[in-house]
Amino acid sequence: MAKPYVSVVIPVYNEQDNLETLFSRLTAAMDRTGKTWEVLFTNDGSRDRSGEMLKEFHKRRPKQVRVIDFNGNFGQHMAIMAAFERVRGDVIVTLDADLQNPPEEIPKLLAAIEAGHDSVGGYRKNRQDTFFRKYASRIINGIRAKVTRIQMRDQGCMLRAYRKSIVEAIVASGETSTFIPALAYSYSADPAEVEVEHAARSAGESKYRLYDLVRLNFDLMTGFSVVPLQVFTVFGIVVAVLSLLFVVFLLVRRLIVGPEAEGVFTLFAILYFLVGIAIMGLGIIGEYIGRIYKEVRRRPRFVVRAVHEVLDE
Repeated sequence: MAKPYVSVVIPVYNEQDNLETLFSRLTAAMDRTGKTWEVLFTNDGSRDRSGEMLKEFHKRRPKQVRVIDFNGNFGQHMAIMAAFERVRGDVIVTLDADLQNPPEEIPKLLAAIEAGHDSVGGYRKNRQDTFFRKYASRIINGIRAKVTRIQMRDQGCMLRAYRKSIVEAIVASGETSTFIPALAYSYSADPAEVEVEHAARSAGESKYRLYDLVRLNFDLMTGFSVVPLQVFTVFGIVVAVLSLLFVVFLLVRRLIVGPEAEGVFTLFAILYFLVGIAIMGLGIIGEYIGRIYKEVRRRPRFVVRAVHEVLDE
């Protein structure tokens, strides 16, 4: 087979209600580009009919559709990484299966890549999400920019394009817990962003619960910066100095005023505050230790049950 110019990577988890529409719109959009292309679907342990539907898509277009079938649910980013290991295109596009980012927007990303950028992120126009998700995302984007210095206008948009060299660097990193857009940004010499349309989910439900979003952002913060540790260290030094000054103040007061029974509740409040800070610090340290633990145990990041593809004429 001729090497495709574009590889579209789509992770799939329980998206049976969206897949048929996605496939028809994606194939039409890619055919209109006039470029050679392939699409790699990763079935991330779906429990509905998604796996069977993806195999049917492969039968319809065996030379363009490739399906990676996971042995279980390993998460969106691992599903993308598995496809990244197998892509053949010069340009790789990532796209979610929920149709919130229209596949018709892919040519915008390709145009930016062809203009010379090596990594292109999409940011959602008129984002069709709940009030909480939109504004929580803005806050997290701001914190992430300060902590990691990774500048992404919309880190939650997975409609993105990369040159093959960026994807190869991501695969070579071999990390077990990572955030692909941030990792790509750190490897890019000339990143860019383009505005893309965004639609409300027409079927199914979001696979990211509140805990998953928190977990993802912990990975982002601890995976790309040691600022949380440094901030906590500086805060600890400041608290230690203030505590020392407070002890000196109490000693001087005792010498001048004499023994007092007042202020017990104030001291308890200060104690509880310091204990809370200490527990938070242990949590931050635990995040970094947990990442080290995941890396050193060297377990497989995912298990591929089967790959459905046609690579030779």
